[in-house]
Amino acid sequence: MQTKPQLAAWLCLSLFVLSLPAFAEPLPRDVQKFVDRRVDCEHVRGIKDAPRELSKLCVGTDKELVQLKRKYAANSTIMQILNQFEPGIEVALAPARK
Repeated sequence: MQTKPQLAAWLCLSLFVLSLPAFAEPLPRDVQKFVDRRVDCEHVRGIKDAPRELSKLCVGTDKELVQLKRKYAANSTIMQILNQFEPGIEVALAPARK
């Protein structure tokens, strides 16, 4: 079950991405692929019994976010989208070591 802040963040992010004007140029393929994967990851993060899905959807997205931000640093529209995503989520997903 998702916590209220996680659900609110996921909902806001989804609405932001979906509210992009229909007449705007489509996002570059690598950005769209990342956005789709990361939105799914954010949704699954709120489900306690979904370690396989978390691994499939979330692992590698921190690095990918950094790379996309470097690649599109000069594109304010894409940066606005990428800046909506929380950095460093993989650290929060890692199991605690004993």
